Amino acid sequence: MAHDADSENSGAAEESPVLTVFRKEAHDTMLNRINLASAFKLTPQELRIEIENFVFDFAQERRAQITKKEQILVARGLVDDMIGLGPLEPLLEDEEISDIVVNGPYQIYYEKKGLMRLAQAKFRDESHLLQIAQRIAHRVGRRVDTSSPLCDARLPDGSRVNIVAPPIALDGASISIRKFSKKAITLAGLAAHGSLTEEMVRVLQIASTCGLNIIVSGGTGSGKTTLLNALSQLIDPRERIVTCEDAAELKLQQPHVVRLESRPPNIEGKGEITIRDLVKNALRMRPDRIVIGEVRGTECIDMLQAMNTGHDGSMSTIHANKAKEAFIRLENMVAMSGFGLPSEIVRAQIAGAVNLVVQTERLHDGSRKITEIVEVTGLSERGDIEYQHLFKFVPLGEDADHRVFGKFEAGTEKPAFLEKAITYGLDKELLEIMKKLMVEQGKVDEDEYYF
Repeated sequence: MAHDADSENSGAAEESPVLTVFRKEAHDTMLNRINLASAFKLTPQELRIEIENFVFDFAQERRAQITKKEQILVARGLVDDMIGLGPLEPLLEDEEISDIVVNGPYQIYYEKKGLMRLAQAKFRDESHLLQIAQRIAHRVGRRVDTSSPLCDARLPDGSRVNIVAPPIALDGASISIRKFSKKAITLAGLAAHGSLTEEMVRVLQIASTCGLNIIVSGGTGSGKTTLLNALSQLIDPRERIVTCEDAAELKLQQPHVVRLESRPPNIEGKGEITIRDLVKNALRMRPDRIVIGEVRGTECIDMLQAMNTGHDGSMSTIHANKAKEAFIRLENMVAMSGFGLPSEIVRAQIAGAVNLVVQTERLHDGSRKITEIVEVTGLSERGDIEYQHLFKFVPLGEDADHRVFGKFEAGTEKPAFLEKAITYGLDKELLEIMKKLMVEQGKVDEDEYYF
């Protein structure tokens, strides 16, 4: 049975002192009475039944003034402590929760429907929190202690975890979890939630079919990986795709996919495999497309070279708050790679490699929008990267519920990838979509020939 995170963890009412005392006594007594070796041989369901029976008996023994429902909650918490992630389990099971952050043992926050909320659940103490943190790290062959206080890990469902332990974390261990959605998110699904329009979806479908290289840009928590997952579903299933990620979050449905994941150094500082190592190796694997989870360092130059040498339709994400900043970030990362290339050569590489930048943003009401779809058109005479907007979200205000509303405006210039669209027989449809939007926005008349 799935836990209800809102009812069990996020309510305003604190649990009664009687329940708190009973929970602690049941925990301490169980540790003294139960045979742990035998318990861990049971299946999770068998263990749950055994512990529920123990809690029911213990409640009668103590004549505890707690309800049957509260007894079940205590039993569930004990099971989660033994084989799960303690008070985090109900939050992990709630599919509407996207992020969980732990700030010491007594403060757990989670993001649901775009808003950050304080959970009622808490760890018993710092020792309990560290025990759960170490369990997460141990599952991926890592450790968390005073000598190794930083750890990146992944849960069995693919959710990404970062752990910071004392003495680095001054107020107790910190755990940050970016949950891995179990549902395949499509562009159509994002359009239904208002993140973009149906016309934008179709233009992106045409762009993918035409093999445009796409960079998804956005800030922290803006939905870059979600959008990259949705875009990757547009790739032709006949193509060979190689993915390179720090933590495997991409859920590609195509049959011909090779997934590569980086590896941090071991305790002795050896054995590290970087994203750059993966990208360089991917080029030797005869990929049709390369998909990089996030480009953030020296691998940038290898990605641009791959995009410039026939791997059309490759994709990646980048951390930038505006589409224009994405170009600056790419240029800076190439400079950091130590090749010492002149800026005009770097910009030429970017202009030749990147076709589209899709900017996603998390607005202050918690909603996520594709705020820009920018198309690279080439270099100016001064050597600057030139681009034009195919679409742009224009906010118009807030409604009575403080939700941001606005409109998606289409650009007025002919798409630069029109020539590629001709090759695939999609040019007329592309022009019809853009003209239709121009007419609706009053920028051209119905009988005018757009462009």
